[in-house]
Amino acid sequence: MKPLSKNDINSFLKRFGSFIDAELRSIEILAPTAIKITFTAQDAARGFDWIIIELEFKGVSDAKVVENSKLPHIDMSNGITLLFMDNTFTFALGAYNTPLAATNSICYIKATSLKYKEGSF
Repeated sequence: MKPLSKNDINSFLKRFGSFIDAELRSIEILAPTAIKITFTAQDAARGFDWIIIELEFKGVSDAKVVENSKLPHIDMSNGITLLFMDNTFTFALGAYNTPLAATNSICYIKATSLKYKEGSF
C-alpha cells in the first residue's frame, strides 16, 4: 500500500477519471477504525486499461457504508469525491465540494490516513 498525500489527490482522481463508471467491488471493515474499498477503474497511465484499486482508510472517525450485496446496484456515473480538510480525508460516492456535503452520500468515510494499492484486473 502506498500513502496518498493531500497534494496527490487531484492527480490521483484525474488518473482514474474520478472513478466515473468504475465498478465498486467490495467494502471491508478491517477494524473499528479501518475500512478497505476495492474498485475496478480505467487507468489513464496505462492506456485506459482496467485495473483493480484498493483504498484503505485508517483512523476512521465517521462512516456510512453500503452492504456488499447492494454494491452491484450503485450508479457510479458521478464517480467519487476525495477531499482533505482539517487533517481529515473525506471519501464519498458521488461528486461533492465539501466534507459536510459528502455526508449526504449513500457511502462516505472520514479518516486520518489513506493508502492505495494497484492490482491486475
